[in-house]
Amino acid sequence: MRQEPTISFSIHEDKEREMRDLLLQVFAALREKGYNPINQIVGYILSEDPTYITTHNNARSIIRRIDRDDLLHSLVKHYLGEGNR
Repeated sequence: MRQEPTISFSIHEDKEREMRDLLLQVFAALREKGYNPINQIVGYILSEDPTYITTHNNARSIIRRIDRDDLLHSLVKHYLGEGNR
């Protein structure tokens, strides 16, 4: 009997990939509207004030789908290189 290779996946990796995809959508919408996306996203993360994020391309609704604590955890982990281990 031939065995199929086992496929492993990580829910955590999928969640991080989804967060990244959503953040990229928000980044693009902010850039399209002429904002500095980094400054606007940082302002949102620090304050949780959604007015930092444009409604263009539904970006404000998209950013609300990202859990702020999860995002901060992921950003610090990757910044410190823990995401590569």
